Amino acid sequence: MKRILVINGHPDKESFNFALSNAYTKGALASNAEVKTINIRELQFNPNLEFGYRKRTELEPDLIKAQEKLKWANHIVWVYPVWWGSVPAIMKGFLDRVLLPGFAFQKRPNSLWWDKLITAKTSRIICTMDQPNWYYKWFYGNPSHNAIKKSTLRFIGVKSVNITAIGPVRLSKDKFREKWLKKVEKLGEKNL
Repeated sequence: MKRILVINGHPDKESFNFALSNAYTKGALASNAEVKTINIRELQFNPNLEFGYRKRTELEPDLIKAQEKLKWANHIVWVYPVWWGSVPAIMKGFLDRVLLPGFAFQKRPNSLWWDKLITAKTSRIICTMDQPNWYYKWFYGNPSHNAIKKSTLRFIGVKSVNITAIGPVRLSKDKFREKWLKKVEKLGEKNL
């Protein structure tokens, strides 16, 4: 059975991203998948990795629970807006604090290489933008896609990562949003 974790990185609970997250969850539940969610905005934690990796910052209870959910899932769905070619600050802080050495990866002694510890999982990125996808790709080079897919998820061991980029959202009509909500619900039904 598919165990799906839906992580929403938008700080505004009334955003289109929350509607997308709910649509995916609805579809996944309809397929009888097990689903857990993390709405980063609801977590109580310091998003600042205060000492970098030099000294351990103890994890808050919400981050310990988030790590448990990440271990449990075999498919992880990330829902977030692209802001300044990246993810919202609260989501970046979540990544910094949760994907730690010893949990997500392990540096090898006296080596530049590392071991990937979040393996045997798949992932889907669902992100919204205020520009057309082609513009983001050809003029900017997909910076947030590359950061999350390659520099984060593949770095820790998630090999299969698919991206659903939705844009432009700003100034979009209800018909556009409804179409995307249905598409995302179908992705959830298919556990993709």
